[in-house]
Amino acid sequence: MTNPDVVSIDAILKAMYETISGRAGQPRDWERDRALHHPRALLAPAKQAPGGPAAGVFTFDEFVASRGPFLEANDFHEIEVARREWHFGAIAHVLSVYEARRSPGGELLRRGVNSLQFMHDGERWWILSCIWDNEREGVRLPKDLEP
Repeated sequence: MTNPDVVSIDAILKAMYETISGRAGQPRDWERDRALHHPRALLAPAKQAPGGPAAGVFTFDEFVASRGPFLEANDFHEIEVARREWHFGAIAHVLSVYEARRSPGGELLRRGVNSLQFMHDGERWWILSCIWDNEREGVRLPKDLEP
């Protein structure tokens, strides 16, 4: 395998957060991100983000069309701060807690959880689906997922 981003679930998650993060005006590496996702992967925000488009279920290309303009127009950095992971055979489920900031270490914009389903095809792990939600009034991280 020549792509170091897909050698493990750890590597995939690191690359996933790196590809959506960056300075305003900095193009994101969508092809790098695409390589992490199964060709038929689905991505779904569970709730509308502040100032963002309404929730929906997207293919990878629809996600880029929907979220790419916001990400590339803003200073936006998202990092994983906690994780819960379960495996059974060729499947894995990961709850990845994230923090979003305008700059690394800067003011906290929001926190939330990515719920990712992974599939191993005998060669490598793929993101098969990702649904996420942000904290807001009445919706807070459970204590067992606090960073």
